[in-house]
Amino acid sequence: MSKDIIIIFLAAMTSLLITRVVALKCGLVDKPGGRKQHKGEIPLVGGISFYCTIALCYLFRPELLPQTEAHFLTYLLSISLLLFVGIADDRFDLPVAPRVVIQALSAVILMVDGLYLETFGHLLGAKELLLGPLGYLVTLFATWAAINAFNMIDGVDGLLGSVSSVVFAALMVVFLLAGKDIYGMWCLLMIVALIPYLMLNMGFIGSKRLKVFMGDAGSMVIGFSVLWLVMLGSQGNDAAMAPVTALWLIALPLMDMVTIMVRRLRRGQSPFHPDRDHLHHILLRSGLTGRQTVVFASLLTATLAGVGIVLSIIGITEWLSLALFMGVFASYFAINSKLQQLHPDMRVHLKSSRPVNVEAPASHR
Repeated sequence: MSKDIIIIFLAAMTSLLITRVVALKCGLVDKPGGRKQHKGEIPLVGGISFYCTIALCYLFRPELLPQTEAHFLTYLLSISLLLFVGIADDRFDLPVAPRVVIQALSAVILMVDGLYLETFGHLLGAKELLLGPLGYLVTLFATWAAINAFNMIDGVDGLLGSVSSVVFAALMVVFLLAGKDIYGMWCLLMIVALIPYLMLNMGFIGSKRLKVFMGDAGSMVIGFSVLWLVMLGSQGNDAAMAPVTALWLIALPLMDMVTIMVRRLRRGQSPFHPDRDHLHHILLRSGLTGRQTVVFASLLTATLAGVGIVLSIIGITEWLSLALFMGVFASYFAINSKLQQLHPDMRVHLKSSRPVNVEAPASHR
């Protein structure tokens, strides 16, 4: 086990160092200016490294992967498509349409292989809430939601990697408790694959000289990977968790995305209109440093995931777990809105002779 962890870590670090050199030569970099507050041209290779590590595992350590049961080949094909469009978007700033189409196609590939959201569990009591053909449409929207939820939290150095690692850790606990050790191992390896990125992104090694960003390619691959694991864990006769438990595991990215979109719609804007009202933006304006924001978001993610797991272990009914989740969601929305009022982004009130794009992540465009 320890040998596998070391191999995965070294593979991820090696691929990260190689791809950042290639990215600098190819112009796959995030340049400062406008809402991008960093200094210098930063390679957008975190997602490429994460993907390469998964692919290398498949080629050289296939015994570690849940291949047949987990529809692994179709998962690999799906994330390959997402990586391709993500790299193109990072390099050429694609319009929304091709990204949405490829994200949908990635979900269709899994569904053709038989993996989709076919049930919401026992939210209505003893009777299982089966989705039937509607499950394909639900899976499609769940894919868009997962990808965009993880994309939207990539706004502070280390935030996406840290929150994603906590989610993978929570999934690992769920799988291990259900006796699905191979899935638990895979979640652990995904965490290990993210560690080199976090080390360079947050400046733990190499300082600013080796800094890298995740890029859209990374946020899409990670968001899809989380959804893939959630579907594996919550669907089928031998499910490791109830679908409602999965909501607790991804609660923070999901709640932040929905809160932001609702706020934009209330303003009469598109739900994808750029702004600086994400939780991490509000925390930064309230006085927290970037690393304090990462710690806060990671602890909140872990707490919410822990609540969901504990509710499942003690046998709380699924409808009650959902009711509690919705209560937490309503509280989050209210507190977030209050904090946004107390610490607004003053730039949106400034008059200018030209429009200002303010979707401002420090580490992501």
